[in-house]
Amino acid sequence: MSTALLQVSNPDDDRILAACRRSIEATLRTNAYQTAIDGKAKDYLSFKFSSQHIPFLPAPAPLYEIFVYNERVEGVHLRGARVARGGLRWSDRMEDFRTEVLGLVKAQMVKNAVIVPLGSKGGFVCKRLPPAGEREAFQAEGIACYSTFIRGLLDLTDNRVDEQVVPPSGVRRRDGDDPYLVVAADKGTATFSDIANAIAIEYGFWLGDAFASGGSVGYDHKKMAITARGAWEAIKRHFRELGLDTQQQPFTVVGIGDMSGDVFGNGMLLSSQVRLLAAFDHRHLFIDPNPDATRSFAERQRLFALARSSWADYDPALISHGGGVWSRSAKSIPLSPEVRAWLGTETLHMTPAELIKAILQAPVDLLYNGGIGTYVKASTQSHQEANDRGNDILRVDASQLKARVIGEGGNLGLTQKGRIEFALNGGRIFTDAIDNSAGVDCSDHEVNIKILLAGLIRRGDMTGKQRDLLLASMTEAVGSLVLVDNYQQTLAIALEAAVAPGLIEVHGRLIRNLEAQGAVHRAIEALPDDKGLSERAQQKRGLSAPEIAVLLAYAKITLKQALLKSSLPDSDDVHELLVNYFPAALLESCRELLSTHPLKRDIVATQLVNRLVNRMGTTFVMQVSDETGASPAQVAGAWYAASCVLGAEALWHDLEALDLMVPADRQMALMAGLRSMTAAATPLVLTRHLGGARIGQLVADYRTAVAESMQRIRHGKNAGQALIALIDERASIVAAFELVNLASACGHPLYEVAKALREMGVQIDLDWLGAAVNRLPAGNRWQARARAQLTTEVADLRQHLLRQVLGGRPLSIGDAQHVLDELKSSEPQDLAMLSAGLAEIRRIVAC
Repeated sequence: MSTALLQVSNPDDDRILAACRRSIEATLRTNAYQTAIDGKAKDYLSFKFSSQHIPFLPAPAPLYEIFVYNERVEGVHLRGARVARGGLRWSDRMEDFRTEVLGLVKAQMVKNAVIVPLGSKGGFVCKRLPPAGEREAFQAEGIACYSTFIRGLLDLTDNRVDEQVVPPSGVRRRDGDDPYLVVAADKGTATFSDIANAIAIEYGFWLGDAFASGGSVGYDHKKMAITARGAWEAIKRHFRELGLDTQQQPFTVVGIGDMSGDVFGNGMLLSSQVRLLAAFDHRHLFIDPNPDATRSFAERQRLFALARSSWADYDPALISHGGGVWSRSAKSIPLSPEVRAWLGTETLHMTPAELIKAILQAPVDLLYNGGIGTYVKASTQSHQEANDRGNDILRVDASQLKARVIGEGGNLGLTQKGRIEFALNGGRIFTDAIDNSAGVDCSDHEVNIKILLAGLIRRGDMTGKQRDLLLASMTEAVGSLVLVDNYQQTLAIALEAAVAPGLIEVHGRLIRNLEAQGAVHRAIEALPDDKGLSERAQQKRGLSAPEIAVLLAYAKITLKQALLKSSLPDSDDVHELLVNYFPAALLESCRELLSTHPLKRDIVATQLVNRLVNRMGTTFVMQVSDETGASPAQVAGAWYAASCVLGAEALWHDLEALDLMVPADRQMALMAGLRSMTAAATPLVLTRHLGGARIGQLVADYRTAVAESMQRIRHGKNAGQALIALIDERASIVAAFELVNLASACGHPLYEVAKALREMGVQIDLDWLGAAVNRLPAGNRWQARARAQLTTEVADLRQHLLRQVLGGRPLSIGDAQHVLDELKSSEPQDLAMLSAGLAEIRRIVAC
């Protein structure tokens, strides 16, 4: 486009024209030149944009967005990556539906960090709706608009035919291949997935009925109770750390939702020990100030099974004295002495809004959100920042909450700043993205299973009916795979939160690194700025669990992106990760098709990232990369090899089996020890991995020596004693890795090197020196590099002296041990001291 044509005298007009030009230049595809089946032009337009090339869009900018338009409907679909999934909602925000969708896609990116695709979100508005009272016509118009929106998306999406990517006809592509488009149900579209899948099949789209999860053929989330069960893993973890077993000991609950809902209804049936004191939804308030756990559980079961039930259907004879059910439309609700005593008020009557606020602030073990709306903000926030005007009258500040634990089965129940305030005040909470991720996780497994089974159907080895039966038979197996993710993600956050004050500097480094990569916007994610981090450090406080949850997600997202740019996902050495993603029953019929799965690399990368970050924490890869200069993929490969050598996954499972059998702090200390052992072994393996050794070769080289070391520790002990001993004596296990490195470098058998090390250790205590170096702080990249350099120099010194012993020559250590003794007596040792001392020792021994 000629710049001369865009020259105008009015600066405002100039900015508008420049914005138009940028938008045109950022347009990647359009359906404007496609024709309908009847040969006429389509009655709607679709445009695909590279959002990051439109500078005036509000942050965070997605990777792509598709805008669909005609006289009846407008819609937008935002994607955070080429492989992304998320729901499509029927929005009622005519003027700012893109703003609504942008907020949702940000949350979806964080939630999807645990699954193969990253986040996407779509929304559409209907511009010619009949009156809401004309229910059938209203719904029909919504479906018609939704169908147009789906068609507009598929018009611009590549297809896969016979393993080849096929562009849509009549579309000029200004981007690369882009065949992955998966959608899901959302607000207003809960029953529309079959409609979307029918259109996908009509288009011949390669995903078929895997295009829109939540359809009639697939996994029914409500029947599986999968979202609630995932949230319950978070709730159980919080209470385990408080010394309470939710499945065996009674606890009090206040809830948002009703028993007809999926997340709330299923959630309140996951323990017979729930004593539900109060709940509310958009219709009613329910209060039972002294519930009988057994009778109330049975009544909740009845309501859950009753079609379209509400709190008004609760048997009043089963409500304890002073309780009841009231309509939200009531002008005033009388408070009984029992309710007043519980809420700590002398007020005799409250409006429904006042009573809901009091319920939210009630002293209770668990506040469980299974509904819709934002009810808690930070005391520093305005109601406008909560972005939920309809609940402004009900919303409370996090500082006013008296619940011990918050479980978020539903989305957006609290603002992120509200979560952080609650956590910093001693409450236990993660985030909605962590708590309710099981739904998207289950849907993602369904999509990838259907993709795999499509190969059997294409070659005639399975019928569609047989596929559907197999899918149904694997329901519990899929659910179990999903819940492992919920268990391990919450464990990862809990382990990091337990030692967060000591991690404040390295967490700050991670935040700055993520910010520099453009992955994180601190203000949007409510992460502290540098001043806030300094204040936390001065107060001896670390990041809260909700903040660590955000870092967990972005650490996974960025690591996955790095792995996908490397060859690591293609390695046969990590094929086990692909196998373990799928249920065992599926592998019986199509194991040989795994290598042909179009998303094989993405699945492997996701599995590896989940395992690594869940087991090692948010900062591990960054720290090792900073110390060694290795790439994230190289660190991940070395860690995976070290983990395999140690049998670390089996050890993790053994420690997880101690839930409620040992005190939580003791269990977490053992887990931290296992994490420390793997962290210490990884750089030793990385040294050889950087030299070109493959993962499989590394495992073979280290396995025998490490296994012998572990067996010596286990000998004569029962399983529990052996497990604890392995963690407590981890230094000797890590030493076996170093022994292998020394034997390889010196060209001598392991037993000779081990004997020589013992002889050498009598004369010079290099073990102490190495440990002192490892204790040095590494608050920034350069401190980390300096520590790593000293570690290398200690290793070189050890190898130099070892060669003397192995060569039968006497050690020439002179006054080296005297230098070490002087260093030992000068506590605490800092970088300058150890660096100078090591240099002096190297000079003495002529290394």
